[in-house]
Amino acid sequence: EVQLVESGGGLVQAGGSLRLSCAASGFPFDDYDIGWFRQAPGKEREGFSCITIGDGSSYYADSEKGRFTISSDNAKNTVYLQMNSLKPEDTDVYYCAAADRYYCSGYGWGIIGYDYWGQGTQVTVSS
Repeated sequence: EVQLVESGGGLVQAGGSLRLSCAASGFPFDDYDIGWFRQAPGKEREGFSCITIGDGSSYYADSEKGRFTISSDNAKNTVYLQMNSLKPEDTDVYYCAAADRYYCSGYGWGIIGYDYWGQGTQVTVSS
């Protein structure tokens, strides 16, 4: 059974940091790309970062570049999202998702290409 499980969300003050984890199972981890997405109530889900597990190539939307870092631990089948300098507008539910290898480099975080999704983890940043 394919599973993606996010964890690490919570409540943090503005300027603080959180590290989200995305633990994957049920598929060949090295053969996939993992993306991170965020969604606020009533808004569309939007992606902002992804990584090709096989070679570690990573990509970021401009709004998150420099504050967020995506990484992977292949031995643990886990992708991390280190979030620094958090702002109240970063308050969202964060999801990870898996796409075929190299989808990320060609299409970034276009949702249509991501086949497997986690359940999401809430991040709340207080001012």
